[in-house]
Parts: sequence; C-alpha cells; structure tokens
Amino acid sequence: MPRSNEVIRQWNILRELEASRRGSCGRSRAQGCRKMQVSTRTIRRDLIALQTAGFPIYDEVIDRLRFWKLDTKPFRDLFPGFSLPELYALYFSRTLLKCLAGAPFQKDLTTAFAKLEKVLTPGLQKLFDQLPTVLQARTGRRRGGSKIDKTIPGLITATLERRQVTMRYHSLSSRRTKNYLVEPYRLLHFQGGFYLFAYVSEYNEMRTFAVERVQHLSLLETTFEPSQELSSEPFAHSLGMMQGPPQHVEVKFTAKRAPYVREVEWHTSQQVVDEPDGSLRLSLEVCIDQPLRSWVLSFGASALVLAPPDLAAEIAAELTRARAGYKASSSKR
Repeated sequence: MPRSNEVIRQWNILRELEASRRGSCGRSRAQGCRKMQVSTRTIRRDLIALQTAGFPIYDEVIDRLRFWKLDTKPFRDLFPGFSLPELYALYFSRTLLKCLAGAPFQKDLTTAFAKLEKVLTPGLQKLFDQLPTVLQARTGRRRGGSKIDKTIPGLITATLERRQVTMRYHSLSSRRTKNYLVEPYRLLHFQGGFYLFAYVSEYNEMRTFAVERVQHLSLLETTFEPSQELSSEPFAHSLGMMQGPPQHVEVKFTAKRAPYVREVEWHTSQQVVDEPDGSLRLSLEVCIDQPLRSWVLSFGASALVLAPPDLAAEIAAELTRARAGYKASSSKR
C-alpha cells in the first residue's frame, strides 16, 4: 500500500479523534474501519503508530465497545484555540507564503515558523512534513528575482510612511525608459509578479507599474496626503491586471469543452446556460482587454464569441493570422 495512503489515513484518524466530543472517537473501532474501508488490524496498527510517535491516544471499553480517545489538552496548552486542522493549515501555508520572499517581513515569517516547529512534538512535526506527499500547493514563480528584493522593501516603506519616490521605469507598451515622481498607494502580488499602484502628478492619474521593470528607486523625504480613492478591487471588471468599464461578453463553448468551463469560476459576474446539444454559453460583464482576448484564444476552435461583435471580429482576425503563420511555416519545411 502506498505510503501516502497510510499518512492520510492516520491524519484522518487524528481529525476524527480531535473533532469528537471530549476527544473521543465516539464509535467503535469496527465502525471506524467501515468508514475508512480498511481492516480492524490496520486501524489498530495506525493507532499504535500514532501512540509510538508521541500522540496522547488511549482507549477504554464502554458497554463492551472499545472507544479511542485523544487527550487534546497538550495541544490546547501549546496552541490555545487551535484545532489540529487549523494548526496544519498554518504550518502548510509556508508554501503559499513564498510569494512574499522579497518582502521585509520574510525574516519575521521565517522566525515565526521556526518557533512553531520548535514547540511541535516530534511525532506531529513528522506527520505534518509527510502530508505534502498527498496535499501540495504550487505558487507561481516570482519574476524579477534578486532585482526586486531591494525594490519591494523600499516601496512598502514609502507606502506605509506616505513618502514620495522617484523611479526609473521601463514601459513595455511604449518601449521607453523614463524617470517618474510617484506617490505609492498599494502593492499587489498577482500571478508571480508584484505591481505598484501609484499616483503620478505629471499625468494627474493613478497608474500601475510592474515592480520588476523598476530599474532604480529612491525614497524622498517629502510626504504626501492621499488624494485618490483606490478601490479594494481595482481590477474587478478584468480577467487580469487591467481596468476599464464592463461590457456584456458572451462566448459559446463546444460540448467537449463545456464540462471544464462549467466547473471554473472565471469571473464573479458569469452566467452559464446549457444548450440541448451539450454546448454551453457563458456570459460575463467584463472590460474588453488583452487578458480577455488571451483567455478566449486559449480555447482555440472550442470557443466562439457571440457578443460583442467587435470582439468577435478581433478574435477571428487573430485566428486568421495564426493560421496564416502556421501555413507559411509548414511550407518552408
């Protein structure tokens, strides 16, 4: 039997014991075996393994039924108010917090988790470390590498202290490198990259900057008072990192792709209509931007834009260019 099955089974046993009234499993071992679809010998072996690992598990007979209990007092003393699942969720979140590797609180996170590991019993820490074999999290690779490690702390400091900054920034849209004087409002992590929302007085507007394209940053002593309202969800109408007024978008997906499209929430505004032939119509209230175009194109011939007409024409033209490119490439072989 795979080692991962054993680990997750033992974890489920602990959860059952911890969640039940007064730490009792509330059922005989035979009942627990039927639920997990294993033999009583397997459950007994798991319980002994958990006891050997240092978990305070014991059993008692009530009305000729054997009940297993977990003494949760040691966990309550070490982690007041935390259940075992909550404790593991915190421990497991180390992977999810890797996206903050360049931030100034990286050291604080490292020391905090070191303290958590220090008070975990050896058995509990071993079990926690084995669980990723059956439950994993993958974060996007952070762009910019060490270049932004020095930039992000400065931007966070400037944002918290409301200090103006000057920065040299390379724009991909204009293909120019320019010096900016900005008032930083917020940093956002999205799909492996960091973005800065800042007010640019030269243009009298808020702008979004990709932090990895900041070539040089200097914090000034001059401070500012926020003059702009920044939405809690600045990209509420976009599938990506863009802004604009929402429009009604309707896309039809083939029967083959419909199950995949149906199971994902692409946007909070989406509405799904199933067709008799198995195809699906998806309606969205979003801005017409590059993330939307890229999303539609990612489905290839499985997606057909029904509205608006201008977007349908853009997608058709892009697919025509792609077809021409493939045709030209194959003719040269």
